[in-house]
Amino acid sequence: MSTKQETVEKILVALEEIRPFLKSDGGDISFVELTDEAVVRVQLHGACMGCSVNQMTLKSGVEMTIKKHVPEITRVEQALN
Repeated sequence: MSTKQETVEKILVALEEIRPFLKSDGGDISFVELTDEAVVRVQLHGACMGCSVNQMTLKSGVEMTIKKHVPEITRVEQALN
């Protein structure tokens, strides 16, 4: 079982893996928090904020990549501003 800090570090590695794809579309992503329920909250930036497919990007791209690195994550969601 990983510590919370080790899990966060794996999440950050996963975000670095997906960041070039987001940047190629004029966007970016940042880690906000890891909840006690193993939910990752992220914030989309730039073009990703207003993009109509950002929820699909979040689920198919970001969540899939994070779960590849950290299988114990239950889901990824957009942080509320």
